[in-house]
Parts: sequence; C-alpha cells; structure tokens
Amino acid sequence: MSPQYLTSKLIRKTRFVNIILFLFTTFLLFSLLYIISSSTSFFFTSSLSLLTTSNFDFCTTNYTNYCPCHDPKIQKRFKNTNHFRKERHCPNTNERLKCLIPIPKGYKTPFHWPKSKDNAWFRNVPFTKLLQYKKSQNWVRLEGQKLVFPGGGTSFPDGVKGYVDALNKVLPLTFKSGLIRTVLDVGCGVASFGAYLMDYEILTMSIAPSDEHEAQVQFALERGLPAMLGVLSTHRLPFPSKSFDMAHCSRCLVPWTANDGLYLREIDRIMRPGGYWVLSGPPINWRVNYEAWKIDPKVLEKEQNMLEELAMQLCWEKVAEGEQIAVWKKPTNHISCTQKSKTLRSPKFCNSSDPDNGWYTKMSACIFPLPEVKDINEVSGGALEKWPIRLNSPPPRVRNENNNDGFTLKTYIEDTRTWERRVSYYDTMLKSLSSGKYRNVMDMNAGFGGFAAAMVKYPVWVMNVVPFDAKSNNLGVIFERGLIGTYMDWCEPFSTYPRTYDLIHAHGIFSMYINKCDITDILVEMHRILRPKGSVIIRDNGDIILKVKEIIDKIRWKGTLVGNGTFDPQMILLVHNKE
Repeated sequence: MSPQYLTSKLIRKTRFVNIILFLFTTFLLFSLLYIISSSTSFFFTSSLSLLTTSNFDFCTTNYTNYCPCHDPKIQKRFKNTNHFRKERHCPNTNERLKCLIPIPKGYKTPFHWPKSKDNAWFRNVPFTKLLQYKKSQNWVRLEGQKLVFPGGGTSFPDGVKGYVDALNKVLPLTFKSGLIRTVLDVGCGVASFGAYLMDYEILTMSIAPSDEHEAQVQFALERGLPAMLGVLSTHRLPFPSKSFDMAHCSRCLVPWTANDGLYLREIDRIMRPGGYWVLSGPPINWRVNYEAWKIDPKVLEKEQNMLEELAMQLCWEKVAEGEQIAVWKKPTNHISCTQKSKTLRSPKFCNSSDPDNGWYTKMSACIFPLPEVKDINEVSGGALEKWPIRLNSPPPRVRNENNNDGFTLKTYIEDTRTWERRVSYYDTMLKSLSSGKYRNVMDMNAGFGGFAAAMVKYPVWVMNVVPFDAKSNNLGVIFERGLIGTYMDWCEPFSTYPRTYDLIHAHGIFSMYINKCDITDILVEMHRILRPKGSVIIRDNGDIILKVKEIIDKIRWKGTLVGNGTFDPQMILLVHNKE
C-alpha cells in the first residue's frame, strides 16, 4: 500500500475518533444538565450552607453603595493613627450580608468606552460632594443628567493635558517610548491622570481611600478606568515587589517623610529597578510656590530637605525638577548602594521577609535589596522589553532558571497559547467583546495573566487577581508583561464599590476555595461588584459547576452550561445579569 493511502486512512480514522469523542462529550454534557434539573440535594456539601434557603432577597436601599471591607461602621472600631481606619477591615463571617445589593433608583447602563472616559450618568453615582468641593479645580461637573469629567485636578485645574505635557518635558524619556507601561497613581482623585495616559498605551492603577470626598474610586471605575480602594497606612500595598515602572503623587496628602520614610520605602519596594517616582505640589520648588500655597516657607523648606535626605538613603537620583514637579529615579541595581552602606549609616537593607508578600503584611522601614548582578550596567532581575513587545516576551521572572514556583518557560508559553484559544471562543460566546459593552474586566484567578494578555486586542482592561495563597505567585510575572493586578483572598470581599465590573472571569476559583470558606459568599460578592447586564464566565470542574449552578439560581442570575470549545474536561457556566 502506498504512503498516500496509509495517510488518508489515518486521517479518516482520526476524524472518526474525534466524532466519537465529540458525541461522548455532548452526551456527558446533557447528562449533567439532566442531573441539575432533577436533583436538589445530591451535591450539597457543608460549604453550601445557604442552599436550603429560598432565593436571596435584596438588601435595603441604604446598602446600595456598600463596601464591606471599607464600611464606616466597622472603620469606627479602629484608631485613625496613620490612617489605619482607612485600611481593609472586613466583616466577620457572621456579619456578612445574606442579601443582594440593590441598584440605585434611575440607574442606567453606563456609556460604552471610549465615551465613558468623559461621561457618566449621575444616577449611577449620585454623589455631590466632589461637585461642590472641587468645583474650582474642574474634577467633575454636572450637565443635566450627566456627569462630565473635563480632566481637571488639584495640581492641574486647567486640565490634565498641560500637566502631562509638562511632565513629559522633564522626564528623561517620553511616554511614547514604550519604556513606561505600568503606573501607580496614589491619591488618584477621579483618575484623570490615568485616563490621559491611556492615549500613550500606559496602564495606570489608581488608588485612593474611602474619604470625605465620597466615592473617588467609584467615579473612576464608572468612567472605565482601572482603580481600587487603597491607602498607605500600616500594611503593604497588595502588589509584589518591582511591579510599577512609575509611581505618581499629585498633592496626594501622603506624609512621605513620616515614620522614618515608611511610605516612600514602600514605593521603593513596588517600583521596578530604574523606575521613576513623580511628586507634584508641596513642597516641590517651594521658593516659587509658597505664596500661592499659603504655607510657611520654613515648613516647606524643612519638608523638602527631609525628602531629599530620604531619597538619598534610598539611593534614588533626582533627575528633574521644574514648576511644581520633581522626578527621582530608582537605581537599576544596588551595587553602588551596597558599597555606600558599608561606609555610611544608611541605607538600611531589609534582612528578612519576602519582598513579594503584599497581603496583610506590615510595611518595613528598610530597603529590600535588589537581585544581585555582576555588572554596574546590568538591570537587577532582568531588563524588560518595550511595550507592546513585552506582553508576549518571556518575562524575566519566567526566564530566571532559579524561580521557586515550579514553572518553566515551556509552561508559560503553553499557557499563553491556551488562553489565546479560549478567549477566541469567549468572543464567539459573548458576541460583543469588541463593541465597548464590556470595559472593566476582572480575572479572579489570573495565573500568568494569559487571559488578560489575550484580551488586549479588545477595548477592555483587566484586573488580574492572584489569590495570595495560590500554588504559584505569578503576580510579578503579570506586571512584567505590562499588565496590572492585585493580591486577594476570596474568602473576603474585594476593595471596590458595587456595580464596577462588566465581565468577571472565574477560572478554577471555586475548586480552590470549596474547602476554605462558603462559596455562596463568593458568589454573593460577585453579584455585588457585577454591573447590571454584565456577564460572568465560570470555568471549572464539572462537579463544582453543578454546585455553583444551584447557588446561581438563588441569587437571581440565569446560568447556562455551554460547551468549552475543546475536549477540556472543565465545563463553562455562562451567566448574564439580567437585573
């Protein structure tokens, strides 16, 4: 027999086997559907304590904007020293709400991106304090039923464009260079700085505490901008070391020199080697600005001197100062800094604790040493490619053969390809990833960030969440790809407002938490943060999907089991919030 005949026969046989597998998978899927519809108790476990109740009721209207871990009633139990009251303080298990957060009266579907960047419906975020307090600074104004964001801020009342242009002039590189991709904006206001940087394909994580200004972060998320509740207080920010290419503070009211420079040392921890810290407002260039600020020049001079001394201890180099803006650069390695420490009292290096720990870990008044290098010109930990090349280039943490998480370059590459296929299938399922309907997306168990990397081609941004106790801590890898995210424990609520995400992706999250806490609480939390008409994709093992489906029906969602597009043993539950 000829080789061509054998090849043809093999192909026919392979097709036959694939057809049999497809029919078997289809049979299994419908069998599971039958089990769901006919059984109400077989799959109950101790983790599903609320399944015996009827459908969840809605909470009273005073919970419309409820943030469980930032609840003023709970915050009052704690002292406000160093703003500790503004940190995460989550309710105990017996204090968790067993009802669904209602939507505001008159709620409308948010504007699609990019119109949402400058517009929001007032009924969706009906807060007036910023309109009054920041009126002269052009943060936001009300026009009829719409909130309009003209791009103003405390340091740039005439608009963020002029401010960014000024910053672009003093930086040693431009925002168009591709060398700055991830930025942390501390005390972000309504995130106009991050909004403008999007024109340069720069992704900004905007953080601010819940305070008297009322819902700054909620305004930002309503605009379709990355943001979360956060404050520099006692615990580290929920990010790994060496995450951000730039950190920015524009009159953010953080006492940078207090507590032995604790907060600036935390910024040093999360900034990449060679990263930039930008400070605008008091005390920068105080000789020119003290009269406009109406602050005693002696106070400003003392503050600036302390700031300069602290930056020197951190081995930062001041690279620019002009108008109200100053820029410091973190060293690319610690060779010179280490030599300096042998002769001077400072800098003080940390000698314990994992620098990547960012979940309920107390800050340290010391400098975390950068990975060792052999040459003064070498970048500690490895140099990154420019954006967008860096998205799909193997990150340094993956290339490093000494990583302790058990993954390899091959694993990373296979993961990237797998998520490209899966997201392509999701696009077919949802039919609207390109329309602007989905803007704020959350991946509850982000892994290497493969889902978010595959979503870059759509008009979305993704909050990559890595459970703090995941087998592999890959959040540092995600940041090296030019993406953003945070640590999290899904046994607790997330640091965001209700109705802030359009699409939630939950891959394997319920398998991970099924024996850790009540997964009903996790689903109720997902209901809190999902927008009306938003969607959820739950991808997990078949037995877990069945348990989740039982709860989905009780929180007024409609879930549909769909094929996963492959012969993957996992199943997909697609949920649309019809609320």
